[in-house]
Amino acid sequence: MATLPQFFRKTDGGAAPGPEPVRAKQDSFQLRPLPLEDVFFYCKPIDNGRLVREQDPGSGGRCWSVIGTACLALGLLTVALAPKAANTLAGYQLQGMRVRERQLLDQRRALALREAELVTPQNLEQFAKDRNLALPGPGQVVYLEPKGEGTFAMVK
Repeated sequence: MATLPQFFRKTDGGAAPGPEPVRAKQDSFQLRPLPLEDVFFYCKPIDNGRLVREQDPGSGGRCWSVIGTACLALGLLTVALAPKAANTLAGYQLQGMRVRERQLLDQRRALALREAELVTPQNLEQFAKDRNLALPGPGQVVYLEPKGEGTFAMVK
């Protein structure tokens, strides 16, 4: 069987080293053989079911070193990204508090408007008439006077 470089060396046209091989006379109408026509492949069934893989004594140490390196990389990544994540979460909380503040301010304005509507003198007179309340007489008015001389309650 000839390899491809040997095949090209034969057809170079140059003189091949050594004696020329003797060829048998071929029929001029017969096709030339195809490359690798004389190669046959056989499939031999192999059963590796009885084989037991031998344990590599160094594989355990390598496995633990890979696990340790991965944990270290994960820890460094967590340390690097934790401030950014905390900052983002704080931004969300701050925005939520701003929205809540706007809601409370709107509610406060609405309550102040409602209170102003209810405390008008016309509404108070109507409220007193509905509940049969009378104006106090001159002797019924009690003025409150502060008990101390310039002392006020301390807020703790």
